[in-house]
Amino acid sequence: MARVRLSVEERREELLRAAVGQIEQRGVAALRVADVAAELKVSNALVLYHFATKEKLVAAAFRYAAEADLAHLQSLLGRRGSALRRLRAALRWYSPTGQAKGWKLWIEGWAASLREPVLRDVAQDLDRQWKAALAEVIAEGAAAGEFSCADAEGAAWRLTALLDGFAVQTITYAGALPRRTMQGWVEDALTRELGLDTADTADTADTSGD
Repeated sequence: MARVRLSVEERREELLRAAVGQIEQRGVAALRVADVAAELKVSNALVLYHFATKEKLVAAAFRYAAEADLAHLQSLLGRRGSALRRLRAALRWYSPTGQAKGWKLWIEGWAASLREPVLRDVAQDLDRQWKAALAEVIAEGAAAGEFSCADAEGAAWRLTALLDGFAVQTITYAGALPRRTMQGWVEDALTRELGLDTADTADTADTSGD
């Protein structure tokens, strides 16, 4: 059966989806342009026509996957309700026990960034956007008097660093840390960062459907 002719944008997206899947399956170091081409039954030349090099393909695939997660984070933080409730929903989703799908890809990206400047620039830019989004809602809640936080940017850094560390441990060593323990430590960190009292901490309505 003849393949449907795709627009340039559709073809690029198809290639990026395939590259994301191959990175998650094989890792960045083992990925070959030929693997992406074979999955879609296209030529290596077609892949290189759109992305020029393997390094540019990997960087674009990483941005493609991470921006999808970033868009969902923004949708969670942009909902109605208190800043604290939105922040909790975002942290639950972002945590390695939540529904975010990109953790293995992020970890692969961080490792490859040590050797590949193009990917490092992409990862750093996306990381700044994640932290800025969290810092914005923290500052909003502090300004509204929901909690106390004099350094929203610092709080966002510390909270994401904690979750990033948990992700590396739990994705690399499956079952190393019980889900409930991790969630409790994240809530403890949030309580300290925002100066929450016991009543605030008890307000942890289930947002697993987010």
